Amino acid sequence: MPVISAPAALPRSRHRWVAVAGLLMLSPISAEYLIGYSDSTNRPLELLAGLLILAPLYGTVAVLIREITRRTGRGWPTILLLSAAFGVIQAGLIDQTLFHHEINPDDPDWATQALVTLIPGLGVDAASLLNYVGGHVIWSFAAPIAVIESCAPRIADRRWLGRVGVGVMVALWALGAALIFSDTSADSTAGPAQLIGAAVVAIALIAAAFTVRPVRTQSQAKAPSWWLVGGVTGVAWCASQLLPATWVGVAVNVVAMVVLGWLLVRWSRRRGWGRRHVLAAAGSALVVRAGLSFLVEPLGGNVEGMVKYAVNAAMLGGVAVLLLMAAHRLRRQEPSAC
Repeated sequence: MPVISAPAALPRSRHRWVAVAGLLMLSPISAEYLIGYSDSTNRPLELLAGLLILAPLYGTVAVLIREITRRTGRGWPTILLLSAAFGVIQAGLIDQTLFHHEINPDDPDWATQALVTLIPGLGVDAASLLNYVGGHVIWSFAAPIAVIESCAPRIADRRWLGRVGVGVMVALWALGAALIFSDTSADSTAGPAQLIGAAVVAIALIAAAFTVRPVRTQSQAKAPSWWLVGGVTGVAWCASQLLPATWVGVAVNVVAMVVLGWLLVRWSRRRGWGRRHVLAAAGSALVVRAGLSFLVEPLGGNVEGMVKYAVNAAMLGGVAVLLLMAAHRLRRQEPSAC
């Protein structure tokens, strides 16, 4: 595994720490709050307090994934594989939701559907696997990284942390993970074989992340409009969230993600592909997440409609402002980009 070090000087403190703080906050907000399922949706102060736990649990991982990738000169394949690894760690080892199949009858219909895609012998539901691990890859880590880097294009390829900063991120993550684990481990139904299996998968994904490298060859074909990239990815993100938790839904979801990945790889090798295209793909994920929150009934069923919709609208508005700011900064950085 490459050593986490880089000879290049750190960017100015104000610039990099604003970027770090932005990623620390956007990661948990994207992961947990944008979709609007929380039973504290009508209590903004409680949502803010929740970031004290969620930022160390999600945000530090996003920062570390980005930091490791940029320090070692790797690209999006490494980011995605590390995101998948930490998705397995989070859902399989820390909160262990991958192996939790009990249903609370007081929850809304979307949270009490019978599990019909259980994988025999593993005790893992295929639809939940896509939802939890895939959700971490897209909304907890990859999309927030892309958006925040777009907000800081001049330092997007550089390291943001020194050794002390990396140590602080690791310590905060360990603290957050320990708190969640201690809160959920007593009710866990995961067996030793399941936990060992999750650990092996996570290690394999980490190893793959440091083996794969982005392909440098470029096609002479012109990259599509970033509007087209955002539209295609937005449709795919909607499908991944709206497809039913059945074997047919899982199959269609997997095919859609494979096709989308193939398209993005081909497009990214074309002439003219740039950060605006990456922002379009990542930004559409945040917009879809926030937009679908209007259709989601929060857990507990005690959130008043107008309060819920006001919070949903505020989240969607915040996403729109953030993406507009990122696009403006990219336009100043890359004025000739399509």
